[in-house]
Amino acid sequence: MHHPTLCFRPALRVTALCAAAWLSLPTTALAQDVHALLVAADRFRMGADRLQIETQVNVVNADGTPDKERRYRVFAQGHRQSLVLMQSPAEKGQKVLMLGDDFWLLMPESQRPLRITPMQKLLGDASTGDIATMAWVGDYDASLVGSEPCEAGKPTAPCWHLQLQARRSAVSYQRIELWLGKAHGEPVRADLYVRSDKLAKQARFVMDRPDAPTTVTEMVLSDQVSHHKTTHIRYLSRKERQVPQEWLNPMFLVRNPALD
Repeated sequence: MHHPTLCFRPALRVTALCAAAWLSLPTTALAQDVHALLVAADRFRMGADRLQIETQVNVVNADGTPDKERRYRVFAQGHRQSLVLMQSPAEKGQKVLMLGDDFWLLMPESQRPLRITPMQKLLGDASTGDIATMAWVGDYDASLVGSEPCEAGKPTAPCWHLQLQARRSAVSYQRIELWLGKAHGEPVRADLYVRSDKLAKQARFVMDRPDAPTTVTEMVLSDQVSHHKTTHIRYLSRKERQVPQEWLNPMFLVRNPALD
């Protein structure tokens, strides 16, 4: 019988024996291994604790025609700290700072940072939380729902279905239904629920190499409330970078609008 923790190593394919071993674990051990699976899934989105991520967001209309496009430079610094610099001409100079549950919008020529929420829209269905946050561990408690096809009602590859419950009310989504590929543990899709428990968005994750994935290259958000457009968040490049600590201070950003 396989040891259950081997199920979470991307290099190993999850077999029926492995799945059976995992599901037979005592409740405490199962919770620990579900957490380990979520940690592994986060690595497909981040890859390192401190990153500079060049991000492009495209909105596509329901008929497939392009709508809008924006570029963002994201400094994800771990411990729920992120700085987003707007790069497109229409937004140049604007910044979003995330420190834990606190979000600020900094506008050029303004002497006051504006408090915003993680659900504040940036473009299409991409909110500040969608751009600034790239990890689930720390924000959510995960539980196993079961083993099922990645796509309901379709003969697709098998997935682990996890339910993520927010630890705090300030996070973007209060509940996430998440499907992870059994073979490698990569995120496949997610249903995103707001505080009222309404399904707000559905997310699909595009991997760099479907047969042997190492990183998420794109997250596609489908609106489930109103206009039914799709928003493509593409991660054009990632590189490890730790920014100066003062960059994570809203008043410093007000006094120093140009960052190098």
